[in-house]
Amino acid sequence: MNKDRGHFTLHVGPTHKEDTPQKNGNEKRDLKTILKDGTKQILVSLLIFVVAFVAMNWRAYYVIAKNEIEKLLGTNGQSELTELVETTEEQKTQQILVAKDESTAKQIKTIPPLHLDITPPDTRLIIPRINENLPVIRVSSENLIDKNWDALEGDMQEALKSGVVHYPGTSLPDQTGNTVVTGHSSYFPWDPGRFKDVFALLHDVVVGDKIALYYNQHKYIYKISNIDVVLPSNLDILKQTPDQKLTLITCTPIGTNLKRLVVTADLIEEQI
Repeated sequence: MNKDRGHFTLHVGPTHKEDTPQKNGNEKRDLKTILKDGTKQILVSLLIFVVAFVAMNWRAYYVIAKNEIEKLLGTNGQSELTELVETTEEQKTQQILVAKDESTAKQIKTIPPLHLDITPPDTRLIIPRINENLPVIRVSSENLIDKNWDALEGDMQEALKSGVVHYPGTSLPDQTGNTVVTGHSSYFPWDPGRFKDVFALLHDVVVGDKIALYYNQHKYIYKISNIDVVLPSNLDILKQTPDQKLTLITCTPIGTNLKRLVVTADLIEEQI
């Protein structure tokens, strides 16, 4: 029995010691494999996400890329819309020749400026810096008054298919207060609207730029005074003001609704 017990002890002991390091080695290899495979999976998932994200917002990023290339090449130039927000010297003082009588020479008489430009019948927003001439769509305030937020959101999304939207409950251009206009910087590519990326370049505007808003056959010219990025929960941007202002709002970064880009402009001139 002692021999058997001794033999058993000698046999089992070494075998147990040899198995232990082999198991630890396998565990280490398995951990490395798991980490390696996990990293590959994360990278592939990230690549798929980036491709899908760009595909979902391809038009907005195409507009941005095209604009940046034109800047580098110096081919973007000055927008033809600039003249719609600038008062020229010719408009400030126009002169005509008036004859005193048939026998005397003509004399120059100064008359008040003549504004003979064609005024669009609808409400339109002109932003020369990003070369945009956009229809401004009004939405009924009924759902706002009823506090039916889902219905109001549906109304606004439908209106955004036809242009940028005057935010219901905010002032109109001929009223004292804050006129708020919102538009898409990017939207679903399958959306039938053709205005889903009209504010993709809104981040390019700078303080001091002029913006024109046509409303009720009048032209209102604003100068940008502030550019900010806020959280969606910040409702101060919709508040009324003691003077006439224009606030433009869009989502940022492009393709997300994480934050809001807010451009504020002060009224500097009204042309009748």
